[in-house]
Amino acid sequence: MKRLQAFRFELMPNGEQQRNMRRFAGSCRFVYNKALALQKENYDAKNKFIPYVVMAANLVKWKKEPTLNWLKQSPSQTLQHALKDLERAYKNFFAQRANYPKFKRKGQGDSFRFPQGFKVEQQNSRIFLPKLGWLRYRNSRDILGEACNVTVSSRQGKWFVSVQTEQEVEAPVTQATSAIGIDVGIVRFATMSDETFFEPLNSFKHNQARLGRYQLRMKNKVKFSSNWRKLKNKIQQVHGKIANARKDFLHKITTTLSKNHALVCIEDLQVRNMSKSSKGNSEQHGKKVKQKSGLNRSILDQGWGEFRRQLDYKLSWNGGILLPVPPHNTSKTCPCCHHVSKDNRKTQEKFLCVVCGYKNNADVVGAINVLERGYRLLACGESVQLGRSVKQEPAEAS
Repeated sequence: MKRLQAFRFELMPNGEQQRNMRRFAGSCRFVYNKALALQKENYDAKNKFIPYVVMAANLVKWKKEPTLNWLKQSPSQTLQHALKDLERAYKNFFAQRANYPKFKRKGQGDSFRFPQGFKVEQQNSRIFLPKLGWLRYRNSRDILGEACNVTVSSRQGKWFVSVQTEQEVEAPVTQATSAIGIDVGIVRFATMSDETFFEPLNSFKHNQARLGRYQLRMKNKVKFSSNWRKLKNKIQQVHGKIANARKDFLHKITTTLSKNHALVCIEDLQVRNMSKSSKGNSEQHGKKVKQKSGLNRSILDQGWGEFRRQLDYKLSWNGGILLPVPPHNTSKTCPCCHHVSKDNRKTQEKFLCVVCGYKNNADVVGAINVLERGYRLLACGESVQLGRSVKQEPAEAS
């Protein structure tokens, strides 16, 4: 089987290289936004979607315009990939996998990609990029496989390079034999069906007060002044600390689970819908907006979507299976008598069946029911929705 994997390192460019990288990222952002504006105008005119090949022909015309001569200073392949990124964003939108593409802002997600023309020398810890030359990078681990493309990105005032590789590996066979169900939550990040659990990290919550102080001071600074830039760097460092801590926490947990279990069942949660704002609109105002915003903040602080994404690819690399199951009534169903009632869970933590008297932690009960639904889905394609058994087509193993 083919395995795609990315290896990310911090770059150590000189001053001229940093200026060129900022110029390349700005050119890619300009091309992306100009193409997006053109797509919107085309849609308003009720014309068909402009494919990449036609849009790439427009790129040649833009470079010939006297006011856009500076686009020639950037590598053509990076600008072409910006158009490919926009086309991919539209495809994700048409497939209902993402929202409608938005215009890019300076300083947010600045990056550019080289599909060819680069060279990597691991023994010398350096990489060659077109129109940039050789750059040193912090060589923290070996790059495995054949390099397919290179992405350069900016974050917190630093530049990083991500080398995507492709390698042929044998089909993995897991050494683990156990199966487990997982119930994610706020008080407990992840509760397993064997009654073990992981405490939440809450990286944003722990840094929220300091972040708020910095953002409050930002209002009194003159925009683009020296003090404004210093404070902006401090805010970026706090956000980076939050993201790095959360990512490290999730990687450690998902690595442990993927190595010790052959089957992991989780709830098929729609995190985007769960974390939507309840403000409403001018005609119909929402209820308990402040409480809902606090809940949304806590949900997003846990990183449930990233947790599922990491579990998915790590289990497949180790020969395991990740199986999402319907989440309806998992914490209200008794695992002994299968009675479904909201009276079974009168508090957030305690579960007590009103029929048979089964007693346990509510999160543990949810994890047990998740595992049971996973077994039924694997065995006969049977799932449970709203307390009723429903026949479904057997899920194909990925």
